[in-house]
Amino acid sequence: MNEPGYVGTLASGSFRGQLDTLENALRECRLCPRSCGVDRTAGELGFCATGDKAVVAAAHPHFGEERPLVGQGGSGTIFFGSCNLRCVFCQNYEISRLLAGEAVSDQELGATMLDLQAAGCVNINLVSPSHVVPQIAAAVAWAGAGGLRLPIVYNTGGYDSVETLKLLEGVVDIYMPDIKFMDPQVSGELAQAPDYPSVVKAAVTEMHRQVGNLQVDSAGVAVKGLLVRHLVMPSGLAGTREVMRFLAREISTNTYVNIMNQYRACGEASRYPLLTRSVSREEYAAVVTTAHKEGITRLDERLTRSSGFP
Repeated sequence: MNEPGYVGTLASGSFRGQLDTLENALRECRLCPRSCGVDRTAGELGFCATGDKAVVAAAHPHFGEERPLVGQGGSGTIFFGSCNLRCVFCQNYEISRLLAGEAVSDQELGATMLDLQAAGCVNINLVSPSHVVPQIAAAVAWAGAGGLRLPIVYNTGGYDSVETLKLLEGVVDIYMPDIKFMDPQVSGELAQAPDYPSVVKAAVTEMHRQVGNLQVDSAGVAVKGLLVRHLVMPSGLAGTREVMRFLAREISTNTYVNIMNQYRACGEASRYPLLTRSVSREEYAAVVTTAHKEGITRLDERLTRSSGFP
C-alpha cells in the first residue's frame, strides 16, 4: 500500500514548523494572491470573508470525479464555503458566493476526513482550499495521528500563492488545479483576477515540482501527482491553445488533463453575452485536437467522449 506523504512528514517532526507558520499567517493573511493582510484570528475578514475557522458546505463520497480519483469507494469530497476567485459563471454559486456551510474546528474537519475514510473513499478531496490552508493542514495533522491514510487532493481554482504551496510540501499528495484563463483581460472581467494567468502558471509549476506527473496504483487509482482541469468555454475565452502549450513546454507532455465539457451559464453568466450559451460538440472536438497538436495526449477518458453533449 502506498502511504500518503503526510505520514512521513508527521513522523519526521517537520510538520510542526509548517503548522506554526501557517497558523501565524492568519494574523496578517497573505495566504493567497489577494494578500488582504487582515487578522483573521481577530475576526477581520478579507476577500474570502472567512475567519479563523474553515466553513464546510458538504462532505460525501463523490463518484463524478476523474477516473483515477473515484476507484470503488468514490472520492471523499469536502466542499469549503467561499473562494478566492469570483468567476461569474460559477456552478457552485451558493457555496462560493453565498457562503453556504457551517464553520468547523480543525478537529471537526479532521474527524470528517476520518469519516470519509471509514466510508470507503479512496482519497480526501478538498474543493476550494486556497483560503483555508492552515485549517486543512491542522486537520490533516490531527487526522493523520488518528489513523488517516488516504491521499490528500488539493482541488483548486489555480489562484494560489507559491509561498503557501511550499508550506504544503509533504502534506498534499495530488494537486488538481484548474487552469481557467490565459488572457488577463478575460480573467479580470470574469473572475476579478487580472493576474490569474501569471499566478496559475507559477502555481502549477510549483505543484509539479512537488509531486511530479500523476501516478496510479495497480487498480488505476491516483496516489500522487498533478492532474490539471481545463473548462472549455464559449468563443475560446479559456485560451486552450495557450494552456496546452504551457503544459507541454513548461510542465510535462505527460501531464494528465481533464478537458471539461460541462460549461453552463450559471451564476451571473447571463449578464455576459458571450457566456449565455453552452459549448458545442464541434468546439469541444476542436479543443481536444488542439491539445493533441500541442503535445498533450494523456486526457481523462470520461470527458473526451461525445456522450456529455445534448
